[in-house]
Amino acid sequence: MEADRRRVVVIGAGPGGICAGVRLLEAGYRDFVIVDQASSVGGTWYHNRYPGAECDVMSHLYSFSFELNPEWSQRYARQPEIRDYLEHCTKKYGLEPHLRLGTAVTGAAWDEAHAVWRIALSDGEELEAAVVISALGMFNEPSWPDIVGADSFAGSIFHSARWPDDVDLDGTRVAVVGSAASAVQLVPEIAPTVEQLYVFQRTPTWVLPKDDRPYTDEDRERFRTDPGAMPQLRQKLIDGVNAMMTFSDPEALRNAEAAGLQNLAAVEDDEIRRELTPRMPWGARRPIVSNYYYPTFNRANVELVTDGIARITAAGIETVDGQERAVDVIVLATGFSTTKYLAAIDVVGRGGRRLQQDWESDPRAYLGVVTSGYPNIFMLYGPNTNNGSIMYMIECQVEYAVRMLQWMDETDTAWIDVRPDVMDAYNDALQHELDGIAVWQGEHGGYYRGPSGRIVTQWPNSMADYCARLRADGPGSYEVRPRGSAARGQ
Repeated sequence: MEADRRRVVVIGAGPGGICAGVRLLEAGYRDFVIVDQASSVGGTWYHNRYPGAECDVMSHLYSFSFELNPEWSQRYARQPEIRDYLEHCTKKYGLEPHLRLGTAVTGAAWDEAHAVWRIALSDGEELEAAVVISALGMFNEPSWPDIVGADSFAGSIFHSARWPDDVDLDGTRVAVVGSAASAVQLVPEIAPTVEQLYVFQRTPTWVLPKDDRPYTDEDRERFRTDPGAMPQLRQKLIDGVNAMMTFSDPEALRNAEAAGLQNLAAVEDDEIRRELTPRMPWGARRPIVSNYYYPTFNRANVELVTDGIARITAAGIETVDGQERAVDVIVLATGFSTTKYLAAIDVVGRGGRRLQQDWESDPRAYLGVVTSGYPNIFMLYGPNTNNGSIMYMIECQVEYAVRMLQWMDETDTAWIDVRPDVMDAYNDALQHELDGIAVWQGEHGGYYRGPSGRIVTQWPNSMADYCARLRADGPGSYEVRPRGSAARGQ
């Protein structure tokens, strides 16, 4: 069977894939396809449907600059509203004809003789593309804990990122394993209706107050009618995030911890409050905000469990102290494999090298977008690009990828591959900067580190600084191979 040939293949139909599609169309490219294993668009906002799922970035910053939304219902939007927004963008900008849903990309191999990527799909078909844009990001693969006896459990067990549509927790006994972002959101939501809720916590984390409120009809009318209202609000939010998310201002860090302790004071029981008190500085792990998590532990039907889990039994969960807690449902709120990125699929580059092997110790890339040995493949939300609003960062990355694609076509270039010396120098300098951020050092920074100990997820400066670096970069960072008379596919 002959491969389906496209100029560009975009992997993933979440925010990154949607942004890439919009900007490709805007630049005049029509010959592209967006592939996603899900049955609809949305990415993480399609998959994460657990009760209480919402964004921890303010709505007017968690949106595209080209599609500001005056209809957000509150400062921090919930999952259904974000998914609706992404579906709206898909339809408004005419992306539906370019979607190939319900199909996973299982691998991609570089054919240097023909300067194309050969992309294997889960349905057995193959795509062929000169350029690949990977919009897999950090949160595409749930992290499944290796707990003895999980297969023996007689009830329902599932990951929070794969919440079943038909599950009914009313009147049931529930165990939530994990105490990070998804647990902080779902625990307060389900506590009032379940019979008993056990929250299994390994490491307490900082939960700061959430400055949330509904937008009024007057707010939304102002956003609709005042041309400057949303851009001004968005810029104010950007400035606030740029100032806060570098984690290098001692006063800002102290203020954050003070706010966290004030939030924690809502827990009435002294012992429970002590067990919920973080033993690491704020910023050492992903920042979390909630006004409802801590008060949930004042409920009679909620128990915080801090003893380690020994095994899962047919009836429930047994901890290392020998106590078994019988439950009907186990929710694994254990996060994602955040350091795999594009290596979540089998990618074969120049000379047969494999990305999974190259990144076995640590993923690394140039500007978080390209990696040496893998020509013409651009990553969105790749290594060392996590900071502030993913939507803001994605837009800058897509702008870079499309600009490089246009340059290739204008100069009859078959492929570009970032030079190893450029990538190595960039990563050495980047790690030096990261090593200077105190809250990410030692035992506290493990959340952000790969197997070798390098910090592989975080960007150490502001969002604005990152985007400026992308805009200043160009073909000089690459090995370039001409393509002669090859025609531009549109």
